[in-house]
Amino acid sequence: MAGRSRTGRSGAEASATDVRPADAAWRTPTFRRLDARLDTVVGGRTATQLEGLRVRTVGDLLHLVPRRYFAGTELSDLSTLEPDEEVAVLAEVRSVRAHNLPSAGQHTGRKPRLEVVVTDRRGYLTLTFFGAPHLIRYWEKDLRVGARGLFAGKVRIFNNAFQLSHPDFVILGDDGAVIGGAARNEDMAAIAGSALVPIYPQTGKLRTWTIGSCVGLALGSVEGLPDPLPDSVREAAGVVDLGSALRGVHQPTTRDEQHRGLDRLRFDEAFALQLTMARRRADAAAHGAIARPRRPGGLLEAFDARLPFRLTAGQQEIGEELFAELAGTAPMQRLLQGEVGSGKTLVALRAMLAVVDAGGQAALLAPTEVLAAQHRQTIARMLGDLAEGGTLGAAEHSTDVVLLTGSLPAARRRDALARVASGEAGLVVGTHALLSEDVAFADLGLVVVDEQHRFGVEQRAALGAKAVAGSGARPHVLVMTATPIPRSVAMTVFGDLETSTLSELPAGRAEVSTVVVDVRRQPAWVDRAWHRVREEVAAGHQAYVVCARISSTPPPSAAARARALEEGDEAGFEPEDAPPAVAVEDLYAELSAGPLDGLAVEMLHGGLPSEEKDAVMARFAAGETDVLVATTVIEVGVDVPNATVMVICDADRFGISQLHQLRGRIGRGGHTGVCLLLTTAVPGTPARDRLDAVASTRDGFALAEVDLEQRREGDVLGSSQSGRRSSLRLLRVLDDADLIDAARGLAERCVADPELADHPGLADVVTDVERKAAGDWLERT
Repeated sequence: MAGRSRTGRSGAEASATDVRPADAAWRTPTFRRLDARLDTVVGGRTATQLEGLRVRTVGDLLHLVPRRYFAGTELSDLSTLEPDEEVAVLAEVRSVRAHNLPSAGQHTGRKPRLEVVVTDRRGYLTLTFFGAPHLIRYWEKDLRVGARGLFAGKVRIFNNAFQLSHPDFVILGDDGAVIGGAARNEDMAAIAGSALVPIYPQTGKLRTWTIGSCVGLALGSVEGLPDPLPDSVREAAGVVDLGSALRGVHQPTTRDEQHRGLDRLRFDEAFALQLTMARRRADAAAHGAIARPRRPGGLLEAFDARLPFRLTAGQQEIGEELFAELAGTAPMQRLLQGEVGSGKTLVALRAMLAVVDAGGQAALLAPTEVLAAQHRQTIARMLGDLAEGGTLGAAEHSTDVVLLTGSLPAARRRDALARVASGEAGLVVGTHALLSEDVAFADLGLVVVDEQHRFGVEQRAALGAKAVAGSGARPHVLVMTATPIPRSVAMTVFGDLETSTLSELPAGRAEVSTVVVDVRRQPAWVDRAWHRVREEVAAGHQAYVVCARISSTPPPSAAARARALEEGDEAGFEPEDAPPAVAVEDLYAELSAGPLDGLAVEMLHGGLPSEEKDAVMARFAAGETDVLVATTVIEVGVDVPNATVMVICDADRFGISQLHQLRGRIGRGGHTGVCLLLTTAVPGTPARDRLDAVASTRDGFALAEVDLEQRREGDVLGSSQSGRRSSLRLLRVLDDADLIDAARGLAERCVADPELADHPGLADVVTDVERKAAGDWLERT
């Protein structure tokens, strides 16, 4: 598996560009059949409906694991029902009553209905049926008091009680066999008659038994499916073959059979990801990198001599670690994580300068234009005249620092591209614009990716591929994050990287206290928050006010919303039934004319033109602005040491790591700070628990564990790592850390084993992961 892929290209190149048709002839029989389009098995209409569950192929459907199972003798827990939820419950009939049935020869003028109350012997659920009198009497025969049945429909609230209106149902005997109601739905009868009844996630008009029937067709289409994994891998993992696993998950006869099937599918997910990561590590090592050793008397040495402070022990240790790897011919692939304000940017800049000294270029990829501009300004300020390469009077060993973003005017962009392509620009800072096809480097030696949680493997692979065309070598890669990563996540999200951690903060960082303000129960505290802002300004300091969105009106187009999301201007926890979050534009107007009247107040958000954003930040950094009302564009990288107070409105709309990042913008200059979290969240709710956790500690690693417990891991191979979308379907990195670790070890052995290097099943496991990851990324970009 090591070295080049079977297509003759590297894993990174193949993943970013080689999205092949699912039924290509080179696929092994297993993957050709699993990649078959779903409409060829279940029909076009049903296949379209299943897309709502991210199910597009036979394999997708067979990996759609039931949410739960129950035997025909078990009753569902009715206390878990939620309004507007599509459910299938096993319950016992408690009472039956017909309404508006006409006597012989008479008409009531009202629609006949049957009202049935079912129970789990603890709670109750009402079922209401409408129909002609003969249907009402027909249903009464099946729905007798004491009968047990499977009832399915959408939960509604009527007269303050949960109700299913006209649900589908079957009646079950003592042994779980269907004895009534089957005429209404054959698919439901088939699934209800199973030894264990699988209950699938539902979407639209597709109820669980319809999905179960589709699964049955899919299982039939892959009968005799060869296993993609070699016997030795299955034996080492202690899992059953794939065919047995799929039958055990979807048509189990015992709980043990179902558990063994699920164990195999969970292992497959962990192993496929770890095998892909191991292949990428081996692939990068096989390509090699150009050694970039430190050069005495160069730019790095000149920069170090000008530093007005001593590096922390951690910064020195990790710096030496990076220099040693940069001097080697194996490409560095390292994750640098550390607390907010721990000095990661300084460590990265010193590595970038070492590469420039060695004749190469270094690129810094940032997630937003505001952050990219901040990085460019910070680097230029730290370097001074060392950043004036190519100009008259520039210092010896100086270089040029170029900013490249999507909104640059055409003339400035042409000039920036020319300086990057010629090698005149040793340091290049940019956003996703660096990934564009027209961006060419003279000699890209180091890629630094800031705030990795905004990017993914595919994005850094695309930037790294820009160095392949010239020499065939790979650039060194340094990934930074101020969102601490638990080891279980690092094995998964950053499986192709080694990890370094900056655990200490530089001297001079001040204490920041955090207070949760309940705006409903403590309205006077809100007024006090604005008084506190005025007090800090009067003391010569500055303040941030953070909002979850730009405007009280929605963006006019999908493109505008996409731009807002790109700049981090949408919170990730907006409840559907919650009142609208406070908007920057509205609060800016309110504060300027009210509580903060007389102060220099400005607003900043991702919807502003690039030049205006830069000007606003420049004025705030220079101390000309007292209060900055902003979205989360100030979340990372913004460094204004004079800012001492932050008010976060609708704080419950943000995630833990986002709140921790925002809080890190204050207390950076030796002055104590205060962060006020304004919320309407009720104590005891998950939203309030998030805020209380943030208020209780500034330990980012402890908060990362809490955050991970509350949310999914995010998309591992793509750019969306917010938790709302995860490429992990079955794994939870906290619960399955041991499985992921074991899969990683087994994957490394497979990559190193010459007998398995050309195994078609393992090669296709990797290709399948990369193809799907590349497809997701291409869809988003």
